Amino acid sequence: MPARPLIVIACCLLSLLTGLFFARQQPTASSSHPSTSPRPLIGFSMETVKEERWQMDRDFFTQRAKQLQADVLVQAANGDDSLQLTQVQSLLTQGIDVLVIIPRDGEAMAKAVALAHAANVPVIAYDRLLMNCDANLYLTFDSFKIGQLQAQFLADRLPSDRPMRIVRIYGAKTDNNATNVKNGQDAILQPLIDQGRVQIVFEDWATDWKPENAKKITNAAITRAGPQAIDAILACNDGTAGGAIQALTEEGLAGRILVTGQDAELAACQRIVQGTQTMTVYGSIKKLAHTAAESAIKLATGRPLIAQASTFNGKIPVPTLMLDIVAVTQANLKSTVIADGYHTEQAIFQESK
Repeated sequence: MPARPLIVIACCLLSLLTGLFFARQQPTASSSHPSTSPRPLIGFSMETVKEERWQMDRDFFTQRAKQLQADVLVQAANGDDSLQLTQVQSLLTQGIDVLVIIPRDGEAMAKAVALAHAANVPVIAYDRLLMNCDANLYLTFDSFKIGQLQAQFLADRLPSDRPMRIVRIYGAKTDNNATNVKNGQDAILQPLIDQGRVQIVFEDWATDWKPENAKKITNAAITRAGPQAIDAILACNDGTAGGAIQALTEEGLAGRILVTGQDAELAACQRIVQGTQTMTVYGSIKKLAHTAAESAIKLATGRPLIAQASTFNGKIPVPTLMLDIVAVTQANLKSTVIADGYHTEQAIFQESK
């Protein structure tokens, strides 16, 4: 049996010029149905692969795992919590050594963590937090900071003679990241709202992050406020931004209203070039997926893993690896997503024509 995987959480208290380091034992990485292969076997349970973003996560993750001599079994649940739980059970019976989960509903997938731990399989929450359970590791971008970057982008462009009128489109209520993004936005916007410099003319949650739901929210906002009474749409990701822009296009408003986003999807980068979307937030999906694959293999083989932060999930502080992000506009597309190899210049600029 491999050694117990060890995750070290390092928290620096700079104000005291001291450091606190402690270790937390995790469940053993070996499964009660051990793989017949000498290579680590990773189960990758994904909420969906319908969106471009998640297809890239899957491909980068599996490519890196194979480079490190590990195998990956991928299951996608198409947004169905019950199906995802059934797929997790299937992965466990196939003898996986570690389970990586992208949940639709972080609360619902706590059951999957319990099943995995009953089989002595450690669990990684990938980009979305698994709530109220003993998840072993959480990998993500700083979603609170994402919200701050989006809101600050608008705050830097406030009209001088009147309040900025903003429509807010939140993500899925079932996704803890959506709440964190909103909280980050609130940290920037609330003081401006209190000062009368920002007015929220409409706001709603886009169920399951679906663009069609964002379009409905935008249509409702235009109906209520009027087409000339909206200055910006604070959309939490590129999918909802795309839905909002579709509604704006139908009203002849695309390109006249500021629209934020997140994920630096190819379509979003093309819209930024075209001028219909104003900004997005980019975090290296390749780096996130590679880090997740490397971490999964360490857990599967009982090697130590260092996390520099933790995230409370309602039950425990989950050791957390948090990756950097940057705001992307027309001005820095080439020095960010293109320089990083995330999209090619030709794909963004030629296909935007």
